[in-house]
Amino acid sequence: MTKNETGSSPKFAAQTSVQQSPALKELFKDSISDLYWAENHLVKALPKMMSVATSAGLKKAIESHLKETQVHVSRLEQIFELLGEKAIAKKCDAMEGLSKEAEGIVEETPAGTATRDVGIILACQKVEHYEIASYGGLHQLALTLGLEEVAEILEQTLEEEKKADQKLTEVAEKDINYKASQEA
Repeated sequence: MTKNETGSSPKFAAQTSVQQSPALKELFKDSISDLYWAENHLVKALPKMMSVATSAGLKKAIESHLKETQVHVSRLEQIFELLGEKAIAKKCDAMEGLSKEAEGIVEETPAGTATRDVGIILACQKVEHYEIASYGGLHQLALTLGLEEVAEILEQTLEEEKKADQKLTEVAEKDINYKASQEA
């Protein structure tokens, strides 16, 4: 049993598999490829969202997450390397759908309004929640497969995705939602 920094045993610890299921490992690699596509897609999509946002705070939050997303791409490449695999992106249907939904929100809301900014925040948070679910599940799976170093990388990105989601909530709560509620 693993001990944490306090010297006590954790309440829940992932069981690791000495004899790894080839199918499970293949699912893991396939999911990493899917996430790799998603993150690369976001590197292209986030600047578009930033360009149509009105709020300086929202633009700053998107810009910050764009920089993090570029690091996430590099981390996924590092994971491929640790797995002894070539970094290959597999089209992520979920991210493609979320991106199309975001584009629809932008098209359906008036330019230069807080209402559009609220829509952008909602769309970005859907993306964040998809990423949180993906990184969280893959982190646990990496632990199960005994891929400790990979699990650490995934956990680091998971925490950044949670912080990005929280930042979007703060931007919305601070004033954008109120401004949108006051628009004619």
